[in-house]
Amino acid sequence: MQDRKTLKRLNAIIRDIQRNPLEGIGKSERLKGNLSGWWSRRIDETNRIVYYEQDGTIHIASCRGHYES
Repeated sequence: MQDRKTLKRLNAIIRDIQRNPLEGIGKSERLKGNLSGWWSRRIDETNRIVYYEQDGTIHIASCRGHYES
C-alpha cells in the first residue's frame, strides 16, 4: 500500500472480514464467474481486497487494483 491511510483502512477491513466475512465495511460484493465463491471489498477509489473464507480462515488473493481507469 502506498500510504498510511490506505494501510490503516486495509487493516480495518481485514479485521472486519475476520468478524463477518460476508458483509461489513468496504461494500462487500460476491464475485461471479471463475471467481465464484470469492468476495471483494473496496479499500479506496482504485483498490479492492479479494478474498474467500474457508473453515474460519481468510484467504486473500489480492489487495490492490481493479478500479483503475
